[in-house]
Amino acid sequence: MKNTSIFLLGLILLVSCAKNAKNDSTILAVSKGPKEICGFKTSEYNIVFDTIQQGATFGNLIQYQNRGKREVYDIVAAIKDTFDVRSIHIQKPFALVRSKDRYKKLAAFIYQPERGIYHVIDFRDSLKAYTKRRPIKIKEKTIAGALDGSLSEALNKEGVDAALATQLTKVYAWSIDFFKLQKGNKFGITFTERFIDDTLYDGVDSLKAAFFEYKGKTIYAFPFEQKIGSGKLEYFDENGKALKNFFLKAPLKFVNITSRFAKTRFHPVQHRWKAHKGTDYAAPTGTPIMTTASGVVEQTGYTAGNGNFVKVKHDRTYSTQYLHMSKIIARRGQRVTQGDVIGKVGSTGLATGPHVCYRFWKNGVQVDALGLKLPSSEGLSKQNLPRYLTYIKPLKKELDSIASLKYKK
Repeated sequence: MKNTSIFLLGLILLVSCAKNAKNDSTILAVSKGPKEICGFKTSEYNIVFDTIQQGATFGNLIQYQNRGKREVYDIVAAIKDTFDVRSIHIQKPFALVRSKDRYKKLAAFIYQPERGIYHVIDFRDSLKAYTKRRPIKIKEKTIAGALDGSLSEALNKEGVDAALATQLTKVYAWSIDFFKLQKGNKFGITFTERFIDDTLYDGVDSLKAAFFEYKGKTIYAFPFEQKIGSGKLEYFDENGKALKNFFLKAPLKFVNITSRFAKTRFHPVQHRWKAHKGTDYAAPTGTPIMTTASGVVEQTGYTAGNGNFVKVKHDRTYSTQYLHMSKIIARRGQRVTQGDVIGKVGSTGLATGPHVCYRFWKNGVQVDALGLKLPSSEGLSKQNLPRYLTYIKPLKKELDSIASLKYKK
């Protein structure tokens, strides 16, 4: 509980049940402090914030507050119909409300299982436990700008939660290499944010629409539910073409190509000229290697040249192989989904340093993955296209309008 970062995290999360706080942002709420936390005035109590750690239980948390085992047992029994103490989970925030005198007598235990919900066990007067909820309001926002650094930096300047950058990189993983975006590339994003009690910012809720300039093109992204009520969202461009390709561009999140597919190459270990039937991506030992498409693990093992390797069969046409692993994670016969980690980067076999050699088969022949026009996932069905175009029309108009105003400045 002495750890400052844990204290701040707990306060950021638990401040959702604060009243009369300076709620311009969670940072202000932390720095200036609320006047009341879940009904307990901060001027009258010493309130300690923390998160549930591995192995912690309600019993030992309370025992540390000078309460005996028998008393803890009685407390649990008395509140069991209102709050099941076994439901507390690690990394969830809680607070101990204690008297300000030298006895530091525990007045209340507050636990927050999720946004806007908190359980209070009140030890004052007669023991009681209750649950309260704070309303969450969703607000839509559109921003636009031009890159002057990374996407995360651009969003930070707009005061947007960094989680949005992660979400965008996943949406565009098959069409944009964010490390190759250039200074001045324009973007626009419409998204929703959560606010507790209409004022306290609680992060990004969902992505509604986006576009990025990339290699001379403007690439739009709109989430759409083809089967109403399924809850499955897919991303398409302004014409209804799917953004998600059948294959990822590379088996690593961070791409550093050190050797390409070649009919002849001087081998750095064998010191002779031979064909190089793959693409080498350098990365630190232990970096996760992802399967670039869904399929079934056809082979795993070790050979003197390949080192530890995994081979995945995707369909009747395509297979991929990943060489020189330090560790194999996938097992033979396992079904894997695009992006699943199947191994770790290493330098086993004939390798001068840590990297993954990515090999690609088409109809049983090894080919250059970077030179292929790889298949895309299915686009919108014909019957859904009119509904989709009608749905995205106001979103695209709003996005383009905000972007146009921004760029004129």
